[in-house]
Amino acid sequence: MGTWTGKRVLVTGGEGFIGSHLVDLLVQQGAQVTVLVYYNSFGRWGWLDTASEEVRNAITILPGDVRDARRVDEAVEGQEVVFHLAALIGIPYSYHAAESYVQTNVTGTFHVAEACRRHGARMIHTSTSEVYGTALKVPIDEDHPLQPQSPYSASKIGADMMALSYFHAHELPVAVVRPFNTYGPRQSTRAVIPTILAQLYSGAKELHLGSISPKRDFNYATDTASGFLALADCDEALGRATNIGSGREISIGDLVELLCEITGRSVEITTDEDRLRPTGSEVERLLCDHSLATRISGWTPEISLEEGLRRTAEWVESHLVELEAGGYHI
Repeated sequence: MGTWTGKRVLVTGGEGFIGSHLVDLLVQQGAQVTVLVYYNSFGRWGWLDTASEEVRNAITILPGDVRDARRVDEAVEGQEVVFHLAALIGIPYSYHAAESYVQTNVTGTFHVAEACRRHGARMIHTSTSEVYGTALKVPIDEDHPLQPQSPYSASKIGADMMALSYFHAHELPVAVVRPFNTYGPRQSTRAVIPTILAQLYSGAKELHLGSISPKRDFNYATDTASGFLALADCDEALGRATNIGSGREISIGDLVELLCEITGRSVEITTDEDRLRPTGSEVERLLCDHSLATRISGWTPEISLEEGLRRTAEWVESHLVELEAGGYHI
């Protein structure tokens, strides 16, 4: 594709954490961006409500729901590239409401793929490292077995396969981007890094967490967004899933120590039973092998974990009121 200037692009779920960073980057690159945001009666469009004036003036917002095939078709018509990020993402909630994950993640992806086929758009589908489950080998490359250790993971495996089936059955240009754990500004306390930072900055004497033994590969949000653009612009990414991650792992316990050092705070860790996953569902280790993405597209992460955590800490400290108001939720 070469340049994004003037390219007609749709982002589903662009009001979310990763999606809003992707929208920012697309606007910077000169794309004509439409965002399909999840409709609500409050007229609030997630992180796009706080986007810069430049971004707000440059984008078209289209309220809708990926579960509605007709609305998806209207959104995709006339677009050249569709970045499909809309999804239900909370792992804990998937234990209680698995059907809603199938409806949004699997059926929603089917609607987007079908609309892209009908209108001749390239589809960039968002996967997740959760589809790999606990690492059987490290680092994890794209040949690692898929293990549905939560209903969320299972729904994303189904969504990935639905998207790729359109490549094989209908020759739809589909690339599946598989991010590992993305973090950075705009992430809610549903995720571990902002929940640690929010508790540290609130002056808590005890840090309430789930298990601290799992190891994760954390990739900064702007690096994840640049990975999406690099793979969208890469024909070798079509018809396959491609990992994007930092290639570095850290345990949650060591992450706490690092964040305490960055913030100058010190607390005792308390295990919160409500934050623990069922035993067979916990993913103990994720470490990304991003060599395929680097080889085919030239993408590599640029922001170190320490630098990314410092930037995230600054953002959390300046948005503590909103984050504390939300508190922890599944």
